[in-house]
Amino acid sequence: MRRNGGTALRFLKRVMAFGVLLLAWSLGTLPADAHWADLSVAEITVDPTQVRIVLTFPTSLAVFADDDHDGQLSAQEVRAHRAELETLLGQRIRLADGDERGVLAVTPGPTGDIKPAPGTHSTLLLVYHWSRPVQALAIQYQLFVPGVSTASCLATIAYKGQVRNFVFTPQRHTLTLAPGAAALWYQSISFVALGIRHILTGYDHMLFLISLLMLGGGLRSLLKIVTAFTVAHSVTLSLAALNIVALPSRLVESGIALSIAYVAAENLWRREHATRSRWLVTFSFGLIHGLGFATILKEMAISRSSLALSLVSFNFGVELGQIAVVATAFLCLGALATSVWESTARRWVSAGAAAVGIIWFIQRAFLA
Repeated sequence: MRRNGGTALRFLKRVMAFGVLLLAWSLGTLPADAHWADLSVAEITVDPTQVRIVLTFPTSLAVFADDDHDGQLSAQEVRAHRAELETLLGQRIRLADGDERGVLAVTPGPTGDIKPAPGTHSTLLLVYHWSRPVQALAIQYQLFVPGVSTASCLATIAYKGQVRNFVFTPQRHTLTLAPGAAALWYQSISFVALGIRHILTGYDHMLFLISLLMLGGGLRSLLKIVTAFTVAHSVTLSLAALNIVALPSRLVESGIALSIAYVAAENLWRREHATRSRWLVTFSFGLIHGLGFATILKEMAISRSSLALSLVSFNFGVELGQIAVVATAFLCLGALATSVWESTARRWVSAGAAAVGIIWFIQRAFLA
């Protein structure tokens, strides 16, 4: 019986090892620029009789115009497919002043600012014209990757001497430009939602948080870890958004991947030491993650007048997303507390996270 039991246990371990390797491979093959995969950026300038939009968007949405299949529309391709592009964009991005819709003209846009995804995104200049001065402009933005609920467009809007920011999503796709408190409220809500989505679609940030919890510990330990991470990433997020601190994107993204591998490996081989110093490790790596959070904000020309509101709202959204991830993981671990498989499950999850972290590090440091 013991021999059969030993054989079954070895078989189960092999199955679990295969599962961990499969998870590591599937997560590791996610693109390093996953945050940009379904993201667009729009710089909108409203003048009396026209609106100019410099739009950077996923080229896959206009694949019919990408004749050389290089993932970016050239000036020649834009001119060759101008009528088709105007039809597509005119349907997906509608600007109206009352009952009068703007007449759209599409031309090639500047290409120097397409980063960090020059091989997947294109930039166009959209100009909407009216026969009379615009009084009440309504923007309906529906140019999103199909079937992706987390797709968004980060918009910077210059209107009547003020600069505002707004995040268009499939759920919040219409904005009526209005001065005052209403505009600020819409801006705040959109940035809270952006922060939540940034965590819930940021698989690297989520995996780091989950790896931190795999070491175990009670509620007090959890609070120390969450507090350390919150304080650290809030500091560097603010400094980076204010352009006080800046590091190359490759270095930041590689550091985030390395943080996952280190914490997960520490769970396996330095458990005693890791328990005592986990909050300090969390704080140190949290500084790097904060720079990663700031990347998405730095793609927007956020005005000084609304920077504080955008930053606080985005950070609040990040915290809400973080709480959701941590609470879910903590409850799952609590449910396993009485199981004989608890320790084994923690080790295998840590091993899988370490493998994913190493794969991401190699991708981001040497292959991106």
